[in-house]
Amino acid sequence: MSRLAVRCAFHCAVACGWILLGPGALIAAAPTQAALPAEVEGTPMPSLAPMLERVTPGVVNIHSKTTVRVRNPLADDPFFRRFLGMDALPRERVQQSLGSGVIVDAEQGLVLTNNHVIEGADDISVTLADGRTLSGEFVGSDPDTDVALVRIPSENLTPVRLAPPQSLRVGDFVVAVGNPFGLGQTVTSGIVSALGRQGLAGLGFQNFIQTDASINPGNSGGALVNLRGELVGVNSAIYSPSGGNVGIGFAIPVDLARDVMHQLLAFGEVRRGSLGVQTQDIDEAMARWLGVESRRGAIITRVETDSPADQAGLRPGDVVLKLGETAVVDAKSLHNAEGLLPVDQPVRVEALREGRALVLSVPLKARASNVRGAQLDSRLDGATFSELDERLRQRGANGVRVSEVAARSRAAGNGLRPGDVIAAVNRREVSDLDTLRRLLDSAPSQLLLTVVRGRSALLLLAE
Repeated sequence: MSRLAVRCAFHCAVACGWILLGPGALIAAAPTQAALPAEVEGTPMPSLAPMLERVTPGVVNIHSKTTVRVRNPLADDPFFRRFLGMDALPRERVQQSLGSGVIVDAEQGLVLTNNHVIEGADDISVTLADGRTLSGEFVGSDPDTDVALVRIPSENLTPVRLAPPQSLRVGDFVVAVGNPFGLGQTVTSGIVSALGRQGLAGLGFQNFIQTDASINPGNSGGALVNLRGELVGVNSAIYSPSGGNVGIGFAIPVDLARDVMHQLLAFGEVRRGSLGVQTQDIDEAMARWLGVESRRGAIITRVETDSPADQAGLRPGDVVLKLGETAVVDAKSLHNAEGLLPVDQPVRVEALREGRALVLSVPLKARASNVRGAQLDSRLDGATFSELDERLRQRGANGVRVSEVAARSRAAGNGLRPGDVIAAVNRREVSDLDTLRRLLDSAPSQLLLTVVRGRSALLLLAE
């Protein structure tokens, strides 16, 4: 019998009612009737089973516990606190999270997962495919790419091999392995639907793989592998109006996850590069003034002194069209591309200056992640400032976070607290650390800070 005849016979058996007989009458077909043959005319039928036997031991389930404070409005009133006995009631609760992870280094016991799976966790448990449950140690995380690294005891572990750089193409077959809904290890398959996806709400720097392999809650941090069993992505998010899978899932590319992992191991944090420019989108009026037909690109409005852009010769008014291999659509996409590229390595920049094409090679420099207040202004001595998470910027937030304030310091005396966000200096908006530094350099003797604290805004006069 030909291969076509075998396929037709099987489909006809199902369609003619050998499995479903009438409304509500579900009857299991005999194995000899419904099962596909192991081979046809001497040719084995294709199966993912051999590849999955190598991969699934390297995919783990992650269970995290986080203690969170519970605020009861009545507890602020001493009468209700005493009357209802609230002093004896617990003011905390334990929040639990389920997800997945991928063993990428068996000798060091390193497990890649998502930041949102273990963020703020007090306790991390990792269950292997063979049933062992091990205690996980938090190594580091990068909320802006949603990558986190956990270490477990390196005893009889099986890693998943990482795919070579830039080896994935749209249309490649992929398989997702994870722990959806806490059901246990589950495998789904599909193809790569798109590469380089950006613009997802609530996420930081974005360069996602889009796939129609079924990804559901609990798959987060699990493996997306090719048909050779190589890790091509770490499953991270889904697009779903209903909360379930609709065939649009997103995974962090392994190239990005690998770079974040190496930085977390080397520095304990991720160092991101910057051209040292401020840009804005091109509207219709700006396009007419520039004499360009397309509104794609980001126009440079300011070049910081001694920045990579300044040293390479970029000027205000230049339009950045491409950074590395990424086409620049607007100012936001340029910022996203900067955050994904490695520091201290030359990057090709394609720009437009007065209608002429311009191509430069620019090494990005690391952005300052933390700055001590004494370096900015003596009135802020004792405070440490840091950039806002990119996720907050994606939601429209601006400013600089106060990450630490030393007790009895000048900054503490001026009213600053850890967690405050400096939104303005002398009523001039602060967008980032560079803006804060520039505004303080030109600040008069009086220093008025606009501070966002929780859901409130207040003014502090620093002396």
